[in-house]
Amino acid sequence: MENLVAMGEPPRVGRWPDLRPLGLIALAAAMVWSTSLVTHTYESIKVKPAKRNIKVTGSARKRIVSDLIEWTASIEAHAPDRTTAYKQLRADRDRAVAFLVAQGIKDADIQPQSTSFEEEFDVTEELKVLPGTTVPTRIEKKTPKGFVTREAIIVRSTDVPRVERASREITSLLEQGVTIASSDPSYFYTRLGELKVEMLAAAGKDARARASNIIKNAGGAEIGKLIDADMGIININPANSTETSEEGNNDTTAFEKDIITIVHAEFELD
Repeated sequence: MENLVAMGEPPRVGRWPDLRPLGLIALAAAMVWSTSLVTHTYESIKVKPAKRNIKVTGSARKRIVSDLIEWTASIEAHAPDRTTAYKQLRADRDRAVAFLVAQGIKDADIQPQSTSFEEEFDVTEELKVLPGTTVPTRIEKKTPKGFVTREAIIVRSTDVPRVERASREITSLLEQGVTIASSDPSYFYTRLGELKVEMLAAAGKDARARASNIIKNAGGAEIGKLIDADMGIININPANSTETSEEGNNDTTAFEKDIITIVHAEFELD
């Protein structure tokens, strides 16, 4: 019996079975799965392309006519003493107000302001040698000569043509001895808030039209939904002016104005 054991195959005590065939099978399955995954991913990208957008700038322009005017006339009077200067100013102020009322301007639109006083001097210079010096020094000498008093009259009205005419004609009071100066009127448009909404809508419509025109010439897409929009600057210029500013203009010098609105918009392409 011992000889048979010695001459035969040694006993396989404590050895694991050979698993290499199973590993090859698993590796092949993994390669098939990864290939399927790559193919599926490629097909997904091919079927669902990334969304494309277009950014454009739209604008709108409209002529507006001012509906509010603000104008200032300044009166001054001179006299040797403060009281006389004030009385003279008050008389001249009353003449100016009466002139404006005669022009058809409402009392409620005429706003006299507070009165200011300033003492006046005659200034002369002379050369004088001061004690302890040998070189003449220029000395300024002031001699009181009286007082000047000033007052402004502000007119704010929706009757723009009437006030505009009065601002040109009030200097006729100079012929009556009234020392008066007329400033340039300022013109405003009071319904600007309502108009901005309208102008922004028009600028947005212009932005879509521009985007559509660009895509039409380029081909291959349609304008889709609006993704984002923001208001750019608003310029209010004198009529026919093309001046622009990064902060936006707000002209008050012209009766007729042009309001220009800009919108930046982004659209999705279908």
